[in-house]
Amino acid sequence: MKTTIPEIFSSLFKPFRRVPLVAAGVSCIIVGFFVVVTGSSSQLSDYKREFEVGRVADRDVIAERSVTYVDEEATRSRIEAQERLVPAVFKYSHEITRDVYASFSRFSSQVSTLFKHQVSLDTFRLTIQGEYPNMFSQETLEILFKNPSRDRFLGYAESVLRTVMENGVFAPIKVSLDQYNPDVVEILRRDGGRLQREQLQITRIVTMQSLKARIQEIVSSGAYPTAFATIAPGLLMPFIMENVFFSPEETRAKIEELRSRLEPVTKRIEEGEKIIRKGFIVSKEDLAKVQALEQSLNRPDPVHLIGQLGLLVLFTVGILLLYSPLVSGLSLGSRQIYLIATLTTLYILEALFIQHSSLQIGELPLSVVFPTALWIMLVSILVGVRPALIMAFVNPFVLLATGYFDVGAFLFATLSGVASVFALQGAERRMDLIRASLIIAAVQATFLVFFLLYERAPLSSYGPVLFWGAFNGMTCGMLLLGFLAPLEQLLNVATPFRLMELSDLNAPALKRLLTLAPGTYSHSVTVANLAESACRDIGANALLARVGAYYHDIGKMEQSEYFIENQNGYNKHDELEDPFLSATVIRSHVKLGVEKARALGLPQEVIDIIAEHHGNSVIAWFYNEALKKDDAAQVADFSYPGNPPRSREAAVVMLADTVEAAVRTLKKPTMARLEKFIQELIMDKFEQGQLSQSELTFRDLEIIKNSFVKVLAGHYHTRIEYPKALFKEALP
Repeated sequence: MKTTIPEIFSSLFKPFRRVPLVAAGVSCIIVGFFVVVTGSSSQLSDYKREFEVGRVADRDVIAERSVTYVDEEATRSRIEAQERLVPAVFKYSHEITRDVYASFSRFSSQVSTLFKHQVSLDTFRLTIQGEYPNMFSQETLEILFKNPSRDRFLGYAESVLRTVMENGVFAPIKVSLDQYNPDVVEILRRDGGRLQREQLQITRIVTMQSLKARIQEIVSSGAYPTAFATIAPGLLMPFIMENVFFSPEETRAKIEELRSRLEPVTKRIEEGEKIIRKGFIVSKEDLAKVQALEQSLNRPDPVHLIGQLGLLVLFTVGILLLYSPLVSGLSLGSRQIYLIATLTTLYILEALFIQHSSLQIGELPLSVVFPTALWIMLVSILVGVRPALIMAFVNPFVLLATGYFDVGAFLFATLSGVASVFALQGAERRMDLIRASLIIAAVQATFLVFFLLYERAPLSSYGPVLFWGAFNGMTCGMLLLGFLAPLEQLLNVATPFRLMELSDLNAPALKRLLTLAPGTYSHSVTVANLAESACRDIGANALLARVGAYYHDIGKMEQSEYFIENQNGYNKHDELEDPFLSATVIRSHVKLGVEKARALGLPQEVIDIIAEHHGNSVIAWFYNEALKKDDAAQVADFSYPGNPPRSREAAVVMLADTVEAAVRTLKKPTMARLEKFIQELIMDKFEQGQLSQSELTFRDLEIIKNSFVKVLAGHYHTRIEYPKALFKEALP
């Protein structure tokens, strides 16, 4: 029968239908982000690694197109120069100025009042000192009092005061003004709603230290009497306060405004211009030109973006096809898909991190610092060998296609991944992981040695090569030991190591089975030996079959007395007298076994064996008894509720279960009789359709029969003849 195109696509996406849309969306975002980042930066990063300022260029770089670019160095110099011309900005305080005027006005009014009352000098001096203690010298007050023009002196003083305060008295500056305009400062006056800016020469700045000299300068430049010039500083300085303050916020805003108005310095590269010459030392300007050219080539292009997205879709479909049952031969569960997607994402994110970090690895391939073997070993153990081999090729190829890996890095990563898969073959104990990591370390170190021979690297680099190869392999092995146990529990996967732990007969569940149902326990151990031997001979998972056989009848524990292997001459079914009720009890052990297995946290593969070890076969004895009482008895009421085995291991356990129970009844089981009897039992199951979904071949069935005969030969002494008809399915 030919497979149609729709069937191919249905099979392609079937394992991914269980994945929530949110997870799929997040994965698409991550992959899309990766494509955008790699599309815009991979080649640029290559130039950064290839050329370095001060080193001799090993090839020419010629401009493929004309490019205008910003000269960052020249632009930076222009900005720094223009910023040095920005004056420091100060704020003028009108409030302080008004307070000074008001204070002097009160003083002037009080002095005028004293003059009108024609008080004596002593009274004048004492009154002023009482109101303004220690503010004026005796000499200043005496000159003011005795001068005939004393009323005009107060007017002169107010005029000089206003001149000083209007020009401003600067408060001490805590920062250096060297970073600003060396000639002028800017004064910002805000009076009401009006904002005024004016510039003042730095040499004209007045502070409290230079205030006396400034007052004397104003007085000497005007037509003031000599007597007034003598007392002006002493009369005014007690009232004058600082009213101009440095404003870092306004200064910073002025600088930012300047930056926003400045045009960057641009330069032009003409098409065909030789930017870097082979054999010449690379300068800063050369490297800037190369990077500008690369940025121009990598600018988003709608046509290029459409091509990228198209390739992404094709590549994604290709990956899905590789992981689909058509190629991998596996129907992956949602947890397994999550694991593969997560590890692939981590692999890509690691590439982004390393690419944009300053990590230096010399002449070694970039993939030396990638734990490729770790990811592949995790997939090999937790998912399967085929998906692991696919991942070993796909992940490095993604990084090769996007420019993160060169050919050497791709080959190293691929070899590391493939070697890790084969190094794990036959691993059943955790110590085998150490052996595998040693093999990987040796393979990686060997590859790196040959890689350096090919590159004609100096002998001094061989030591670091051996270290990196061994370090990568050993580190992956140690990390695997740390990650594997929690992932086994999280994913509930039947790994060889988990199965080895479950195959311990001292496990609490198996010890309880021995106590409550010793006959069932003995039967399960024998079935396990049969199933393990047969699976090993046909190339199936022998350890899974052994564990599945150990636990396949744990549902019998609670009602063990109803099963023949646990009875000592007395049959509990004789009390029931109802074949349907007896069949119900027998059938229930499958459902109870599945429930107990889930409560124990057994892997799904083991639970499937428990659920399928009877398939949907008929409980023949009780069905025949029911037919004797009622011809209308329904075969469905006497059939097990499970599905026929869907794995080779489950099918082998079913056959081993049937054979072990039946062979007990053979009298004098010679090799010939044993072989013939087992052959008939196996063919009965085949004819009933119980093996139709197990993928077992006729050759497998022959091998299984021979394996059973070999194990059972000589194990059983003479027993009562087993009535063969009871093991055939009686159909209506």
